[in-house]
Amino acid sequence: MLRIHAYDLDRLVSASPDDRVVAEPAEAAPAVVWYDLINPTAEEERQVGECLGITVPTMDEMEDIELSARLYQEDGAEFMTMTVLIRPDSGTPHKVPVTFIVKGSVLVTVRHSEPRPFDAFMARARKANGTGLHSATGELIMTGLIEAIIDRMADTLERLGNDIDQISRDVFEAKADKANKKTRDLQELMRAIGQKGEFITVTRESLVSVSRVVAYYAALDGVDRKLPKEMRQRLKLLQRDATSLGDHSAFMSGKINFLLDATLGLINLEQNQIIKIFSVASVVFLPPTLVASVYGMNFAYQPELQWHYGYHLAIVLMVTSMVLPYVYFKRKGWL
Repeated sequence: MLRIHAYDLDRLVSASPDDRVVAEPAEAAPAVVWYDLINPTAEEERQVGECLGITVPTMDEMEDIELSARLYQEDGAEFMTMTVLIRPDSGTPHKVPVTFIVKGSVLVTVRHSEPRPFDAFMARARKANGTGLHSATGELIMTGLIEAIIDRMADTLERLGNDIDQISRDVFEAKADKANKKTRDLQELMRAIGQKGEFITVTRESLVSVSRVVAYYAALDGVDRKLPKEMRQRLKLLQRDATSLGDHSAFMSGKINFLLDATLGLINLEQNQIIKIFSVASVVFLPPTLVASVYGMNFAYQPELQWHYGYHLAIVLMVTSMVLPYVYFKRKGWL
């Protein structure tokens, strides 16, 4: 799918009736500021490439992790690929590559998924003065999209922080009633901690990717081109936001590791408590077992066997030998 956008007065508008028809280059080039390729066909890639004189990267090229394959110049255009987080609300987030191509005043985005920040930015930009810009170029639209991506990740980290706080309360809760028994299951807590840890890892990878793209484009100022003042300011803000979110995600990652260690410690404590109970039980039952063993021996002459109250005395002796260790352990606080 190919969506073509132009800037009309103070908003983005569609440059084709159904957002899918490619206009002729001679007609579209002056007005178009953004070509948005979503799961593009080879024909759509070819037409956009011919219109701007560039080669649109394929999915395999976008997924290349080498920095030189993600940030480079070619055919007078800047090619920048970042990793974007998608479906963070589903509990199983994924990361997908998104390529930004800036040539002159035109932006081309290539994506094989539909991250929600793109829809949020377009919905806002189509309103009167929705972009907040006096004019719109491809690079300014790119910064607006990156800002929407960062805002989305900020909301994701905030929600993750709330979830981690709830897990922390479950881990360190002093008492657990029957209604909260399920949340006190340490195995479930460890599984939840692992999921949140993986979530934070994916988010941090995306933030690092965004920071690289912003830093790369900011470094072009004064080298290959002179960036407008507004553009430089927006890039500085984006770098600051990405850095602060990266620091926050690092803090959350450390908290996740702490919760994991604490949960493992609680599991060890519970296991030690079980072993202690068995140890105490064996000590408590050892004296009566000894008494029963003594009077269970098959010697021909045992004086106590002839006592009238010998049986009762043996029972009392066994019960007493159990009660005394139990009371002693209880006073010591071992039970």
